Amino acid sequence: MLHDSFMEPGAQSPRPAQETGTPEVGQRIRRLREERNISLSELARRANIGKATLSGLENGTRNPTLETLWAVTAQLGVPLALVLGTDPVILGTAVEGVLLQVFEDEAVTYELYRLVIPAGSAQVSPAHYEGVTEHLTVFAGTLVAGPRDAPLRAGPGEHLTWHSDVPHTYSAIGDQDVHASLLIRYPRRRATPPSD
Repeated sequence: MLHDSFMEPGAQSPRPAQETGTPEVGQRIRRLREERNISLSELARRANIGKATLSGLENGTRNPTLETLWAVTAQLGVPLALVLGTDPVILGTAVEGVLLQVFEDEAVTYELYRLVIPAGSAQVSPAHYEGVTEHLTVFAGTLVAGPRDAPLRAGPGEHLTWHSDVPHTYSAIGDQDVHASLLIRYPRRRATPPSD
């Protein structure tokens, strides 16, 4: 089934990943796709999104959801920050994030986010590429997060870690917004070989 976002039944409607759409995001995705010799159709198939959705994203006529961007960047084997540009604010179905910093070393890229998840909201994010992990520290509220099939629970001062190369969820339970930090660790990948 093709999708523009990953949502739990009863979850909020998807919203664009950034408040203002920027053609530069689509241009970066197209450049990365072409560098890897992947056709538009093949990338759409791998990311499980509609070809028209990906075409609109690349042409700057669609403002994609965060979940769509994560699905595409996972298939390109790159961190999300590589396509976002200078606007540090990202919006998921439930998660509101600010990219604070990108750290790089020889074999790994790290993205550090400040997150707010409104009370009672939830979202499911697509799998990142193999080897990606997430490390989340809760400062306020109660959060259920981690692999969709085996989520973990954390309250203020607690920390969660999971392999995020599977669909994973974030849910603010209770009546308090969740405030947290999220560190995403992306091991470097080699370019994807051309498809047949």
